[in-house]
Amino acid sequence: MELALEQARRAEALDEVPIGAVVVRDGRVLGRGHNRTRSRRDATAHAELAALRMAFRVTGDARLPGATVYTTVEPCFMCAGALSHARVARVVWGVRDEKFGGCASLGNVLGDARLNHRAEVEEGVGADEARDLLQRFFRNKRRESREA
Repeated sequence: MELALEQARRAEALDEVPIGAVVVRDGRVLGRGHNRTRSRRDATAHAELAALRMAFRVTGDARLPGATVYTTVEPCFMCAGALSHARVARVVWGVRDEKFGGCASLGNVLGDARLNHRAEVEEGVGADEARDLLQRFFRNKRRESREA
């Protein structure tokens, strides 16, 4: 999770929502990424998707069985769907996303019995730092908005 938090800090340094993700299999980091939705003006430029894309390039595969994805924030429905399609074995996140979370908060894409693939999930890992990063980012954004 420390590598995912490092990616979140990189996002914050770029004035992006501080979310980071890494894909690991057999002790090897296959992919890493952080949010770039603001700089790329792309609503799909999420940390999890960037990490998955890198892992696909590294492995040459379209599936990642046996992989664990560490992400600082609960994946949204889009990312949860991609994680399911990628057939990752496990997803670990820091804090829930009460507004967009697709794995626990608003739905359970990764554990839905109607799907042909389900992933193990674990939440709360690195939660304090992930929460602090998000709170600081949005507090600063609100301050900037008031000063403008």
